[in-house]
Amino acid sequence: MLVLSRKVNEKIVIDGGIVLTVVKIEGGQVRLGIEAPSHVKVYREELLAKRNASAAASEEPALAGV
Repeated sequence: MLVLSRKVNEKIVIDGGIVLTVVKIEGGQVRLGIEAPSHVKVYREELLAKRNASAAASEEPALAGV
């Protein structure tokens, strides 16, 4: 894991096409702006985990009825 320190309005560029900007720092919270091409999907980790858990719970067992 790469760990970087940034101040408000400073940016991080990933792979030349994704830009993260520190918009605001207040208390223990950091607000980030994300610019990315439209084909790049951006998700909050907790929503992805919830979505994956829901999908796994809805799958039927492979050997149902055997």
